[in-house]
Parts: sequence; structure tokens; C-alpha cells
Amino acid sequence: MLGATVAFIGMSVVAGLLVTAAVTPAIAVTGIAANNSIGVFEGLPEYLNVDQLAQPTTIYAKNGDQDVPLATFYSQNRLPVAFNQISQAGKDAAIAGEDPRFYSHGGVDIQGTVRGVLSTVAGGGVQGGSSITQQYVKNVLLQKCEALPVKTKEQKAKYQQCVDDSTGVSPDRKLKEMKYSIGIEKKYTKDQILVGYLNIAGFGGSVYGIEAAAKYYYNTTAAALTPAQAASLIAIVNEPTSLKIDNPESKTNGAANGYAKNKERRDYILQKMYQYKKLTKAQYDEAVKTPIQPVITPSERGCQTAGGAAYFCDYVQKIILNDPTFGADEDARTSTFNRGGYKIYTTLDLDLQKVAEETIQSYVPSSYAKADIGGVLTGVQPDTGRVLYMAQNKKYSQDEEVLNSSTDYSSINLATDQKYGGSGGFQVGSTYKVFTLAEWFKEGHSLNESVNANIRTYTKFKNSCDGDWSGTYRPTNDSPGEEGIRNAQSATTQSINTAFVSMASQLDLCEIKKDAEAFGVHTAKGEPLDTNPSSVLGTNYIAPLTMATAFAGIANNGKTCTPIAIDKIVDAAGKAVQAPTTSCTQSVDPAVANTMAKALKGPLQGGGTASGMNRTGKDMLGKTGTTEYNDQLWLVAATTKVAGAYWVGNIKDHVDFRKVYPTHGTSPASARTAVMRTMMSAAVGKYGGDDFPEPPSKLTKGIQVAIPDLTGKTPDEAKSILTGLGLDSADGPQQDSVAPAGTVSATDPAAGTQVSKGTVVTIFTSNGSMVAMPNVVGQKAGDAQAALTAAGFKVKTVGGNSPTAIVQAQDPAANTPVKTGSQVTLTLSAPNPSPTPGAGG
Repeated sequence: MLGATVAFIGMSVVAGLLVTAAVTPAIAVTGIAANNSIGVFEGLPEYLNVDQLAQPTTIYAKNGDQDVPLATFYSQNRLPVAFNQISQAGKDAAIAGEDPRFYSHGGVDIQGTVRGVLSTVAGGGVQGGSSITQQYVKNVLLQKCEALPVKTKEQKAKYQQCVDDSTGVSPDRKLKEMKYSIGIEKKYTKDQILVGYLNIAGFGGSVYGIEAAAKYYYNTTAAALTPAQAASLIAIVNEPTSLKIDNPESKTNGAANGYAKNKERRDYILQKMYQYKKLTKAQYDEAVKTPIQPVITPSERGCQTAGGAAYFCDYVQKIILNDPTFGADEDARTSTFNRGGYKIYTTLDLDLQKVAEETIQSYVPSSYAKADIGGVLTGVQPDTGRVLYMAQNKKYSQDEEVLNSSTDYSSINLATDQKYGGSGGFQVGSTYKVFTLAEWFKEGHSLNESVNANIRTYTKFKNSCDGDWSGTYRPTNDSPGEEGIRNAQSATTQSINTAFVSMASQLDLCEIKKDAEAFGVHTAKGEPLDTNPSSVLGTNYIAPLTMATAFAGIANNGKTCTPIAIDKIVDAAGKAVQAPTTSCTQSVDPAVANTMAKALKGPLQGGGTASGMNRTGKDMLGKTGTTEYNDQLWLVAATTKVAGAYWVGNIKDHVDFRKVYPTHGTSPASARTAVMRTMMSAAVGKYGGDDFPEPPSKLTKGIQVAIPDLTGKTPDEAKSILTGLGLDSADGPQQDSVAPAGTVSATDPAAGTQVSKGTVVTIFTSNGSMVAMPNVVGQKAGDAQAALTAAGFKVKTVGGNSPTAIVQAQDPAANTPVKTGSQVTLTLSAPNPSPTPGAGG
């Protein structure tokens, strides 16, 4: 009784003020005071800012020239419509059911309010009586609350206070609502208020506005609503939780009622529509006979609706959530994304996406009994940075229960950096060797230049970033027989580890890192790239999209464009919003990039590690990568039009990808060529490709130098001479030679050969075991035999044995290096005849 009395007194004050302030609609609208008791009411704020309604955001992809919806996001499923896009039945049902005197009052229905006061006293709580305008005001205030973040305890408390202030049952709140309503009626027409109300009202669950409600409950539009459908929807507004009709087994106050409660309210509204002559008797009779038969049509939301493109969708969403353009912090950006009604037009090419999805699904199973493995195909446009495709072997889900129950699903985008929903990245193996190539050419070395690829221990590397590295590092190769002297082209074609470490030992590890960074390379976690010697062979953890971007830069004459996934954004009002843009940087000089491209054509050709991949007839570069123990595999390739990366690897556990056969009866190591052949062939088929520019000869052949004759020099003298000519040297084994023991006996390449600067010249030293064959041709046989015998040679004669015979030829020939004791064959002429005595007379 005490509570009812207090409520009565409070609401009586409200009613009294309203009677004073709004005896007639005209007085309420003009705000003319009848007496001083209006002072308290007039002191309340009148202006209410009506913010933009929360609307769904839609992401689009490219299907040829068409932009097609990929996924929709919303906190409130709302599709705002104009006044003329709502059927007359919808408008009439709202007015008849909620505010019959809507077009005659000034924002507050005095009769309804007084009735609400009496109901309050009878029921012991503040009851209805709110006009459509008042309900509109309450919803506008509530919308402001819904935009607030609710993560922390303080935020939740602030949100709840806002809701209480907007929807509470206190007389104070009711007064403010009424004052705002009078202000709204001064600013807007009745039709504007009515359509605003129908667009903002809640229709149960996450369905807001009459258009979304018509689609969800009846699979129709607001413009096509029949009287029965319109009244059924307006009925939900009265009690959204208990009167919504998407569950026939719903309960109210513990009792199952199916659609009965909605029908009861619907028929009441229909009766009011008939009472106010908005329906004929026939229309009314037909409507009330119509059963409640919803056609529930859910509006699916989130990236899981994007199928195989879900990870690209997730990437786009993370781009927005990381961009300050859309809010000061992640909470604000999330609210903007889910409520802003944006149309986000992306770069995704559904033709290539389809090929990527089918290919990755064919070669990398979503689950595998021996290990948890992942696979990614992703590609970009070199001259724009536009991401064209992004496919993953795992099915996308954000449901913890699903993720915990099956390795088929993942919430992690394995193609991207961690801050975009990706992983911590993966070691990239030999694909990282391209950055040693970049520095090699920048420093003036050539593609034809040789290096010492023998297995050896290194103790020092130059590193101007972190101080020179010292220690012991002994790299090996993937296969035996790859040692020896190799030029840069051979090292690249066959991906020889020891050759690239040898090249890096002549360079600065810091500069190699800077070259990688210039091509947009960074770790997936955002940590600095390592610069230790093993990093040359790809030990940094990098995302596939990053490697595709770097190879795109090589193919684009050395200009790298950062990846972008969004072409344009339009807000709910149709106004363009600034989308993240690409940034293109000249990573290396075009001449260097073009030489890199020439080198990287090698792996795709005969004898290369990805031999046979390119069957398009277009220039294509590429590089394989295999980490230690064969647990991460890569193949990155590019034309001038499309660059793509393929990664397959262990997520958990470990399998050797050369010893398992999950699909096609072949190992992933062998299959990667087929995977990228399929993907890049499709890319070339749609986008074509141009020839890579021919690099300058100084970077392919290098500056030519003639190797000098170093015979007889000490090894140190020989190395000094070679260094002065810009040539490198390597020690060869001792060999039989006429040169003094320990001196240079020969070189490879031989003296007089034209070679590129930087070429490794192998120096052979003499063991002193040979002598030069003496020249005895033209001597008398006796003299020649005596000389050769004295020198330790065995002599054999041909053509006679007269000591006076003349040596016509010898074998071995004069000056031929031979060992002492060797046999010499002498070819002799006939001996000279004795003189004939003169005759007597």
C-alpha cells in the first residue's frame, strides 16, 4: 500500500505537470506555460540528438565485374527503410496498437498518461501510457547505451546506469522522456517520427526495425506486409522477449504458449485497426482468421558464412579493428564495425579464390592422423598490393566448443601476422635466400661469379647492426654432391646452402636483413628479424602473405607494395570512408631486382628445385624453402601480374613431409610443385604476365678479368695477386709438377681464361715429383742416349742403333712434365756414310 501510494503521488505530479504543460496539443508543442508549476518541467533539457541507427556492415568480394556479399556483421540486425517503403498496414498497425492519437497529440498523450497513472496505482508499478514519440525517445536513448563498451567492471556499471536512466520506471525519467518527446515533435514531422520509431524498435533478439523483422519472421519486406503480418510484428514490440515468434515452444511465466500470446496481441491490434477504420470488416475477418505462420529466415552474420573465404574475411575485419580511422581503441572500432552500416568492397578475386580453395583442400587435409598440419595459398598483385586470394586447409570457426572438439577447425589465420588474427609465423627456409641475392648484386657481385660451396666451419661474419658475429657455424646441404665451386646461378637453381653461406660471409648480415625489410619482410609477431648466420637459410618466423608480398616486389622491378585487402568503403549514408591504402617502396634498384628475377627463374627450370612448375609460357620466378627436419615447406612464385605463396607445415607435433603421403599418393615435398603449378597457371590464365626486363651484363657476367700465369709463385704470392685483381681463391690438392715443391703448379680456371670479378680460382701446388723432358732432337744418338741416361731416363731407339745416327723425334716431347725414370723413345735417322778415298792416275 505504501509503495502504491508513493507511486501514485509521483505519477500524479507528472500528470499534473503535463496537464498544465499540455492541456491541448498546441500548448504542449509551443511550450507556453499556464502557471508557475510548469517551471520544474520547463527546466528539463529538451534537445535530444538522434544518432545514426546501428546497421549491419557488409563485406563484398569480386566476382568478375560484380561485387557480391561475402559476410555481414551486426550487433543489431537492422535494415532502415524510408516512409514509403513501409506498407500502410504496417504504419496503421503501429498507430492502432501503440498510440491511436499519434497524429493529434504534441508528443505526449495526456489521456494515455493519466490512464497509465491509474494502472500504476492499481498494479503497484509504473505502467505504460507512452506515445510512439515517447517510445522513440526511449529507444534513441537506449541506442546510445548499446554503443558503450562493456568489457570491464566499470564499463558494465556505466552501461547499466545508462540503461536504467533510459528505461527505468522512475517519475524523474518519465518527465525527461516527456520533455524530450515534446522537443522531438517540434523538430520533426509526424511521418518522420513514425518511420524513425519503426526503424529503431526492437522486434526480439537481435532483430531491430520493421524491415529486418519482416525479412526474419516472414521472409518478406516491410512494403509487402499484410495486415495480419504487420499486426503480428507490432505485437512483438510490446513484449519482445515473450511475443516473438521464432520459437513455437516458447514459454511465458513458465507456461508453454507457442504462438498463442502473439496471436492474442495481434488480434487486439487488428481490432483497433478496424475500430479506427483502417480495415474493412472483410479485411478484419480475414486477418483474424489467419494463423500465425512465420517463415523464419535468419540473417547469418560473421565470417563463418563466407565459406572458404572466411579467413580472408577475418583478415579484413582485423584490418578495420586495427585502424584508428574507425575509433580511438579496439572497443570503439568494434562498435563502429558492428553498428556502422559500412559497405566494404574488398580485393578478393573469387575466381582465383575458388582455385585456391579447391587446390589446398585437395593436397592438404584439414585433419591428419599423424600430426596437426596446416596449409595456405595466398597471392597478391605486384603493382598494387591487392590481396587476390587467401585459402587455408582448416575450416573457420570462432566457437570454442567446436575448436576444442576437432582439429578440422581453426580460428587462426595461418596466412597473416599475429595482429591480424594470424599465428606466430613459420620458418621460411630457403625462400629467404633471395635477400642474400639482393645484397650480393648490390655489392657488385654477379650471377656468374663463383663461390666456394665446400662444407667448412665459419668463425666470423660481418654484422654492422649488432656487432660482428663470432663463434662456430658449419652449415651443410640438403643433398650430397652439392659442394665445390658454384656460381650464384647454380647456387640459386639448386638451392645450395653452403654456397649461400659462402656468399653471406663476403657480405654484411645487417645489410641482408635490411634488404629483407626493404621488401616488406618482418616477423609475424612483429619482433626484429634475426641476423645470425643461420638466418641466411631462413630461420626467421614469417607469415605466407609477407613472403608473397616480397616476391611480388622482385617481380615488380624491385618496387614492393604493402598488401591491401580493401578497395573502398562506403558508410551507411553512402559517403566514402578512407580505406587503408598500399605504400609502394623501391626496395632495390631495378637492375638488381631484374638480376634477382633472372636468377630465380632457375629453380623453375630443368635441374631446379621446382623444375616443371612453370608451364605457362610466361616469365615466372620462384623459390622453394624447406626447413630442418622437413617440417615446414614453401614454394613462392611470381609473374609481373600475380605473386603467390604456398606453405604447408606442422602446427603441432611433427612429421617429416618427405616421408608421409597424406594425399595423391605423394609427399607434400614432392606435391608442392603441382600445387603451385595449378595456382599460378590459373593466375596467368586470368591476369597474364610480361617478360622480366633483361638485367645488365655487369650483374650477370660481371667485370671480366684474365687469370694470370702463377706457376712457380708461392701460394701466398698467388693469392695476393688474385685478390688484387678482384678474384677469390681456394686451395686445391698438391699435384705432380715440374715446379719446385710447394710452389704453384697450375690454376683452375687456367691461366689466360677470362672470368668475372669475384670468381674463385683454385690454386694447385707442386709436390716437385716431375721434371721437364730434355730436348735431344737433332743430336747424335750416342750423345742423346748419354744425356738421357745421365738424367735417369730409360732410352729406346727406333730406326737403328748407330751412335752417329741423328735423333729425328722423341716421345715424350721436349719439355713435357715427366717423372724421373720414365722411358723415352727416340726415332733415329740413318748414320752418315764414311768419305770415299780419291783414285790414282
